[in-house]
Amino acid sequence: MSFESLKARIAMFMDEATSTPHDGHELLERLQEELAGLRGMGMPVPDDLAALEKSLAATMARRPARPKPPTES
Repeated sequence: MSFESLKARIAMFMDEATSTPHDGHELLERLQEELAGLRGMGMPVPDDLAALEKSLAATMARRPARPKPPTES
């Protein structure tokens, strides 16, 4: 995946995260996946996103994960 593609995916993630409420654990997981893509390519992670990841991880460590709702078959 190209760097520009990853930047676009992270921008879309940030837009979605700020406009719709989500479970914090899910947001952290998705953010970590996107940042892992940057790290995997040897690209620097922007300071603000690294700080967000750290802050969200600390917050979520203090909260139990909500169980996912059952899916319909």
